[in-house]
Amino acid sequence: MEQKTVEIPNISCGHCVATIQREVGGLPGVSEVKGDPATKRVTVSWDPETTDWVVIEETLEEINYPPKKD
Repeated sequence: MEQKTVEIPNISCGHCVATIQREVGGLPGVSEVKGDPATKRVTVSWDPETTDWVVIEETLEEINYPPKKD
């Protein structure tokens, strides 16, 4: 299991977090998605044998919640 926390500047409310949880959480291999509108951070846990971070990041971009680039 892998886990990554990213900042997503577009998060403004609980609805944003719910959308991210629904869309990213529906991907194969994703076991948990936690978000906090106050910190604008999302933590995703996934099985790297089923999916990889690139797919998760692309999904976030497609739903207009792109992670902040380092």
